Amino acid sequence: MSTWEATGVGSHPGEDHLEAIRVVFGEVPGLPYLPELPARGVGADMVGRTAGLLVDLAVEVQPSGWRLTDRPGRDHHRAVDHLRRDLDGLEEIAHDYAGPIKLQVCGPWTLAASLELRHGDKALSDAGAVRDLTASLAQGLADHCAEVRRRVPGVTEVVVQLDEPRLPGVLAGTVPTASGFGRLAAVEEWRVEEALRLFEKPMVHCCAPSVPFDLLRRAGVRGVSVDASLLRRRADDALGELFEAGMVLFLGVVPGRDTRLGDAGAVARPAVELWRRLGFAPDRLAEQVVLTPACGLAGASPAYAKAALTACRKAARVLREDPAWSQGG
Repeated sequence: MSTWEATGVGSHPGEDHLEAIRVVFGEVPGLPYLPELPARGVGADMVGRTAGLLVDLAVEVQPSGWRLTDRPGRDHHRAVDHLRRDLDGLEEIAHDYAGPIKLQVCGPWTLAASLELRHGDKALSDAGAVRDLTASLAQGLADHCAEVRRRVPGVTEVVVQLDEPRLPGVLAGTVPTASGFGRLAAVEEWRVEEALRLFEKPMVHCCAPSVPFDLLRRAGVRGVSVDASLLRRRADDALGELFEAGMVLFLGVVPGRDTRLGDAGAVARPAVELWRRLGFAPDRLAEQVVLTPACGLAGASPAYAKAALTACRKAARVLREDPAWSQGG
């Protein structure tokens, strides 16, 4: 069960990493996270940032995107430098922080569907390459978590979030080949489960339709992060089993781009409606549902990014302080 209230998905607008970290620790202090700023360019995007964590694997940028290469070059070093600056900023701003922290990386299946092999197609096309990539990522992520703990000694727990927006496509066989003229074969569910088990009880974020809830539950993940607006009633049974298993749902309840935000009750409503529909005890809602924006905030204005996090926190506190919300009006 979770004692968290609200958090963010990961990305933020702009290029000022220190300000982004200040906003996160100020607005979602129950589960702050190390924000990502893709507007900084090459190496700050989700794939490049994560590729910079890989152990014994190097990457470079080609016109078609990120590609595995024989040795680290300028693009690889740029990704590493961005992350190092972010960690320096985290150490500066969170030096006296005590509590949990969330770290986001591109998950192994989205990474394999995005990275190209040295002389060929996407890494996803080669089962051996996927295994090597996943093992490298698992080790690099473990090292990253250890570095965060070293720099911020007050961290009590590191919550790992694997971003897997392409996972439904991996399972459905709709990921395009590098040429774009074909589709890569669907990956068997057992292979996906096997890869996810290499990570220590992660959250898995998937902002695409058709989130494979049953697969993720079987894989032993800690919880799932989704966009509430994409949930359909046909997922209710799988969500019910997820909650019965004691897992956590990060529920995206405010848009990731600028819009007018409602009051706390309006923001909390998708969580309340889901909980009523599933028929669980009201006091469990705040324990198993954490409110977030629907996806990353990179496309928002800085003012909206801050307001979105504030709205999630305020709505979550309404649910936590008044469980009757999930029964009544």
